[in-house]
Amino acid sequence: MSDNSNTGSASTAPLNSASYSLYPVRRRGKHKIFIGMAPGVGKTYRMLEEGHALKQEGIDVVVGLLETHGRKETAEKGEGLEILPRKEYPRGELTLTDMDTDAILKRSPQLVLIDELAHTNVPGSPREKRYEDVEVVLAAGIDVYSTMNVQHLESLNDLVARITGVVVRERVPDKILDDADEIVVVDVTPETLQERLLEGKIYAPEKIQQSLDNFFQRRNLIALRELALREVADNVEENAIATTPNGQFCNIHERVLVCISTYPNSVQLLRRGARLANYMNAPLYSLFVADPERFLTKEESLHIHTCEKLCNEFEGTFIRVTNSNVANAIAQVAEKYRITQIVIGESQRSRWQMLLKGSLTQKLVRLLKNIDLHIIASEKMVSSK
Repeated sequence: MSDNSNTGSASTAPLNSASYSLYPVRRRGKHKIFIGMAPGVGKTYRMLEEGHALKQEGIDVVVGLLETHGRKETAEKGEGLEILPRKEYPRGELTLTDMDTDAILKRSPQLVLIDELAHTNVPGSPREKRYEDVEVVLAAGIDVYSTMNVQHLESLNDLVARITGVVVRERVPDKILDDADEIVVVDVTPETLQERLLEGKIYAPEKIQQSLDNFFQRRNLIALRELALREVADNVEENAIATTPNGQFCNIHERVLVCISTYPNSVQLLRRGARLANYMNAPLYSLFVADPERFLTKEESLHIHTCEKLCNEFEGTFIRVTNSNVANAIAQVAEKYRITQIVIGESQRSRWQMLLKGSLTQKLVRLLKNIDLHIIASEKMVSSK
């Protein structure tokens, strides 16, 4: 299957021919995962393609497990690579087969290609799941390329079920992706994937219409594609933050923080912030900074409680901190939660107070970097940056 897909990757160290000579034999292997939104996007094909390229560079590459699912192009792409025989498990009159992890360890290549990371092993295997076998291989100092679909990620299981109506039984813990050295999303448009399905490049003819009517509906594919792209974007962001000095990194995802107070317009700010977050498809946070030298009145406490309840209704996160310096508190929370958009109300101070002590807006402008500031007027509700 020729694959013209776009890819995005998150990497701490590229897995190429130059990297193999830099480590001792017993180093932990490096793990590269090819992830996609659904079967048929070209994950296995892309993995095999890279395997061939590394073999040409002199790397010892073997295929530990290849699942072609009857796809001619994928099978042809596996030709020319050493494919280890599967281990046989007799079950009465049947003989089941699965990946032979012991054979991989005995062969001890520099790189092994392993398909379908979420696969459940044949009963009686030393380990229940294929990702557990991959962990054993990595611990032996062998690099691994593997494949999986985004719907198999543990933390997305409930969301995928709501989107597609399908409860995915085979799942991969998030930690496997978190620990991966590189993640590549193999991406095609939903229209291209549906075309591949209709051309018989994914499933047998008798399963095509059923697939189009169920899992491969366009709306499902759009949602799953977004999940796959977001997963890689999250990985890119986390790696960039971890490797950038002093945390000076511009966040990839938008995050909205609404700063509330005891003033009545806080409810308006929350609603404006919620609309902004919804428009940006971003998480919503709201912050109340309590003055340690001042007790709230009963009415003020009730008002803050109302704001917290409203924030929860908007599926946001309510944050309450105690600090005599409001601007510093906001800046600290913004840094901790990697906020990109802050919504505040216009200053309630008189001009003389602002001249003497400065406004909150002025202080925030000095403290914040790479964060947009929305100042909402109480009556006109006009937003500006």
